[in-house]
Amino acid sequence: MAGLTAARALHDAGITVHVVDKGRSPGGRLSTRRIMNGEALTATAAEWSFDHGAQYFTVRDRAFQPAVDEWHAAGIIAPWRGRLASFDSEGREAVDDSVARWVGVPGMNRIGRHLAAGLDVACSVTVTGLRVDAATHQWTARLRSLASPETPESESSGWDAVIVTTPPPQALQLLPDDVHVRPALSAVRMEPCWAVLAAFSERVAAPFDGAYVSSSPLAWIARNSSKPGRTGGETWVLHASPEWSAAHVEDHADAVGPFLLNAFGALLRAPLPLPSHVSAHRWRYARAAAPLPVRTLTDEAHRVAVAGDWCAGNRVEGAWLSGQAAAASIRALLSGSRRTSSGRDRSGRDR
Repeated sequence: MAGLTAARALHDAGITVHVVDKGRSPGGRLSTRRIMNGEALTATAAEWSFDHGAQYFTVRDRAFQPAVDEWHAAGIIAPWRGRLASFDSEGREAVDDSVARWVGVPGMNRIGRHLAAGLDVACSVTVTGLRVDAATHQWTARLRSLASPETPESESSGWDAVIVTTPPPQALQLLPDDVHVRPALSAVRMEPCWAVLAAFSERVAAPFDGAYVSSSPLAWIARNSSKPGRTGGETWVLHASPEWSAAHVEDHADAVGPFLLNAFGALLRAPLPLPSHVSAHRWRYARAAAPLPVRTLTDEAHRVAVAGDWCAGNRVEGAWLSGQAAAASIRALLSGSRRTSSGRDRSGRDR
């Protein structure tokens, strides 16, 4: 969200932007995984759908509201009116509030695809290094294709500025040693999250569609199929707590899935239906233990900005605000610097 938001804002301002994303599609943790059910080879094949990253988002900052209104009007998102509960050591209570919770339709990844439309995006490509020329102040990115690992690494050079929106540990691996934002990045501790994707042939007898959980290996559970636009039968997403995920971060996914599914059944105090599918996904850098109190980090001398939800509150909204701040920072740096012809593309646009 942060990277695509920044790229969209710069592109719309007339600046040439190239987006590199190691994922198979843009969006990061705005992710939806679709898995063919047991009828995959028949004409009636269907998919199970799981939002295994960000579950929903809310609006707290008025600056975010116009974007949400635009997405809603375009059919990109819809409100999720699921019944919510809260579990603690004393039992379960209903969550009764008026907060509008939004989800992408038909999956959370629809938002990323919408933001990426019309942008120059290279997916399944990873950046293995960044360097800046001391004389020209132009950036070069070293790239490796994940779709064709046998292909030698390539370089993309002549860029006036760089925005990095990876988690801080990965940003530190990419940025040169003399970039001034490194100490602030080093102070951000990221926490992991194991996510379990479970499908059932029968409806799970839970009197809620989503629940916040404490005093358990789980932190969140959601009936993904209750969200608008979802098809494919009864599906649930379970998120483990940061503490449990950190303690089991190197466990095998085949062991994590059944364990957390049992924890789900223990919360319900009733046996679950036999699952039709169980898998687990590890988000190694899911959230910041303590988000930074700034929306972006900028090194003016090197013309580099770093952004992400870890700058602004661990939420989808925070990632959007951080991306907007990074784009504004880079625009200001580009407009205030003296650029040579090497920093322009053939149309004369800044890069």
